[in-house]
Amino acid sequence: MDHERIGRRIKAFRKLKGYTQIEFAEVLQVSVSYLGSVERGTREASYTFIDEVAKTLDIDRDEIIWAKEG
Repeated sequence: MDHERIGRRIKAFRKLKGYTQIEFAEVLQVSVSYLGSVERGTREASYTFIDEVAKTLDIDRDEIIWAKEG
């Protein structure tokens, strides 16, 4: 997996849904530091975490993992 691309996708979808990083971290029950690291691509997101992100944002996991950036 391309961690930087996945992080950018998570950040883009988060913003599209109107969450701040702090709000989104609270909903996901993770630290802001962890979420920021994932969004920057400096930390690997587990499939479990990606599934939780997708569920929270009401999108399919594949949109995060495989969707092309445009």
